[in-house]
Amino acid sequence: MSKILRGLRGATTARANTSKAILQATAELLRALLEANGFQPEDVESAIFTSSPDLTAEYPARAARLLGWRDVPLLGAAEVPVADGLPRCIRVLLHFYTTKPQRELKHIYLREAAKLRPDREK
Repeated sequence: MSKILRGLRGATTARANTSKAILQATAELLRALLEANGFQPEDVESAIFTSSPDLTAEYPARAARLLGWRDVPLLGAAEVPVADGLPRCIRVLLHFYTTKPQRELKHIYLREAAKLRPDREK
């Protein structure tokens, strides 16, 4: 079976607006996505990271680089400042190659971000 390009979503929250907290939360999310979906960084075509407007101490995409995602094109952006938006939120959209059908992918929502998708388990 050949691999096809799929999209995979995830989100988490940082404990504080510090470089360490942002990098830790993002790394935890990326590891959980890898483990749950059985792919490797070399399967990732690109990744788009966003963060809520209150996270300014670090680029979440840097966590991917620190995990060895050296050849993956990464993009970071700020979320729209919605009045009741989730604070300290980091989101990612991964485009990766897999043999799995879309319905078998496990989108991951950790920490306070689990509130964003109550229809999904961790």
